[in-house]
Amino acid sequence: MADIPPGQEDTYSGTARGFHWWTVAFVVLQVPLGIYMSYRGNVQGIFDATTNFLYSSHKTIGLIILFLVIARLIYRIAHGAPRDEPTITSLQKGASHATHWLLYLLLLAVPILGYLGVALYPSLGLFGVVDLPGLVAPNQDAAAKVFYYHFLGALALVLLVGVHVAGALFHYLIRKDGVLARMLPGAGRRDVA
Repeated sequence: MADIPPGQEDTYSGTARGFHWWTVAFVVLQVPLGIYMSYRGNVQGIFDATTNFLYSSHKTIGLIILFLVIARLIYRIAHGAPRDEPTITSLQKGASHATHWLLYLLLLAVPILGYLGVALYPSLGLFGVVDLPGLVAPNQDAAAKVFYYHFLGALALVLLVGVHVAGALFHYLIRKDGVLARMLPGAGRRDVA
């Protein structure tokens, strides 16, 4: 872990924190955008320039998330992660590792399913300027199934992010240990005596 300063081995590197917080920012944009876009198009039946802009934005942000998470995983594999917070139990370590890897899985699967859905539909245009490559033959019945799994994956991702945030707050507010400070160094340890 070359870019972690000595004495901060329990903290994620600046690069890892950057990947984390950029992913958070794009997911925070993507979820309400996806909900509003779907409501406007699928529930209200409004398909106009605004709806097209929303769908194009959703596809674009999904691709950004996908490439960001791939880069993040490559960085994680190459540089590792800081050692576990020494005060947490084996069960908490297992839950933490499982949550992190499930988040990675969903952050990859949800945009891939979205891309597969738009390719199957097909609805590959972005902002009326460029088309994404269609890697599969159009099949709207298959697209409907893939979009359903995309929705379920997004729902699972939101729930798991909630668990992740709740765990971080539990460690910061209740246990007062250094778990949150690993990704947010300014939070510091709260158990300082």
